[in-house]
Amino acid sequence: MSTKSKLRKQKVKTEVVKSYKGFDSNMQCRGFQFKVGETFTHDGPVAACEQGFHACEYPLDVLRYYAPAESQYAEVEQTGTIVRHADDSKVASSVIRIKASITLPALIQAAVDFTFARSNPEGEKATGDRGAASATGDSGAASATGYSGAASATGYSGAASATGYRGAASATGYSGAASATGDRGAASATGDRGAASATGYSGAASATGKFGRAMGGDGCALFLVERDDNWNIIAVGSAIVGKTKGIKANVWYTLTDGKFVEVK
Repeated sequence: MSTKSKLRKQKVKTEVVKSYKGFDSNMQCRGFQFKVGETFTHDGPVAACEQGFHACEYPLDVLRYYAPAESQYAEVEQTGTIVRHADDSKVASSVIRIKASITLPALIQAAVDFTFARSNPEGEKATGDRGAASATGDSGAASATGYSGAASATGYSGAASATGYRGAASATGYSGAASATGDRGAASATGDRGAASATGYSGAASATGKFGRAMGGDGCALFLVERDDNWNIIAVGSAIVGKTKGIKANVWYTLTDGKFVEVK
């Protein structure tokens, strides 16, 4: 190979997009069969929402296309020809690799991580676009109100609130509370007796602690985990508020005997 050819090759840059993809219960998308660990190539033009393989860079955007009650999700890598959608984070590509399956709670946590990674830390209260607020002490409170803001509370009885569009709130301490009120917000509560609330359009709330509870507005996704006295997981449940039978908006639920039960 000539020096000229080597230089030309070095200038070629291949974009690798980390994204998230939804599938039906059979791991198909529009009739195409996918499989974890495999790479697929599309021959022909690529156009967002029309041709090629599609996935979303922002994890919660996949919920717009595949509802959690009857879907599967995966973390993927997109390469080759890349075309981005104008309305959300959807990406069309000519090549896609299905890296690993991902659960709904993990998808929500990925949304939290996604937001924090693109935020500008501004102390315990962040009101600017993409602001990040973190409270790690006992009874700490973190609030992020800007576009794509992220709030995290990891201490005992900590509270995290994200009210901006695509906001993400995470509470991991005992009795922590996470609230996401903006459109496509994500709320995750992983501590014992944690509470997660998502009231914005297409929001998602996940409570995985032993006595966790979740609440959401119409169209929001809820995910709950039930544990025994030794903290072993014995059941999981997911629902879409207003679509799953019996699941009402702005009502707290916990998981008992594998079923959603209203918290009185």
